[in-house]
Amino acid sequence: MSTAADERLLHTSPLRKLLGRPELGSVVGAIAVFVFFAFAADSFLRASSLSTVLYASSTIGIMAVPVALLMIGGEFDLSAGVMVTSSALISSMFSYQMTANVWVGVGVSLLATLAIGAFNGFVLTRTKLPSFIVTLGTYLMLTGANLGVTKLIDGTVSTKTIADMEGFPSARKVFASTVTVGGVDFKITILWWLALVAVASWILLRTRAGNWIFAVGGNKDAARAVGVPVTRTRIGLYMGVAFGAWIAGQHLLFSYDAVQSGEGVGNELIYIIAAVIGGCLITGGYGSAVGSAVGALIFGMTSKGIVFAEWNPDWFKFFLGAMLLLATLLNAWVRKRAEATK
Repeated sequence: MSTAADERLLHTSPLRKLLGRPELGSVVGAIAVFVFFAFAADSFLRASSLSTVLYASSTIGIMAVPVALLMIGGEFDLSAGVMVTSSALISSMFSYQMTANVWVGVGVSLLATLAIGAFNGFVLTRTKLPSFIVTLGTYLMLTGANLGVTKLIDGTVSTKTIADMEGFPSARKVFASTVTVGGVDFKITILWWLALVAVASWILLRTRAGNWIFAVGGNKDAARAVGVPVTRTRIGLYMGVAFGAWIAGQHLLFSYDAVQSGEGVGNELIYIIAAVIGGCLITGGYGSAVGSAVGALIFGMTSKGIVFAEWNPDWFKFFLGAMLLLATLLNAWVRKRAEATK
């Protein structure tokens, strides 16, 4: 009888487990950014400033979480930014034109936004076109529809105010209210963001669907061969992005009670950047929901830290690009170290 220990029973050191975490690089980066702005901006460490940073992070993080899951599954969604605006426009215009309770518009918006996500997934799986092409087409269609339909119905590029409609106060409380803790105001989007991170982490790490996502992102043909429902998984991931867009869209609407139809263009790249900074690989099969949250936090700290430091905001995208490159290099190094210790 062999005395060699079964490798499945070997003890894994805490260091090895830590090096195997995809969000390690982003956590190191977040600490560095926090320390940097703590010294560079005197007001950065104030409670009100940290609240502002968390709010900016949450508006990105709400979308970065489902986008990260989609990227782990090996796909992209270039329509995510304008889909947020589409969600808000549908809710606003349906409520106003139908003179209904705003919650009716919110419900219709949810169904319509999920349908857009399902459309992306369905076309992708049926045509076998790259997700870049499919979602670029959806991006262009939504961009045109947002502007064209809004001008057709309302005569301008923005929707009519719905602040005086029934249900608006309760909807604002759910999607755009402020919670006061210790005398500091925090936007409710922070709670939405944390809830999405928790649910997404549970799905990835504790459910069969999470195994399917990693398998599809790693090698969809091999995953299909062992019985993974590849088509259903990919469509579900796109619908997850649509759900995040619906939450972000309702926050946009009920924060200002009217929506500009041209908003959201370019935000899809920010969501992808947050996911990549958080440890997601462009090629799929690797990443975490927590990492995307840390990536969004880095984005929030940088965007507001530059303001608190009273620097020229024109430099923001320079710092964002530099962080993207550094985070990608650091994540690649961490991954190689993790594989070397196995």
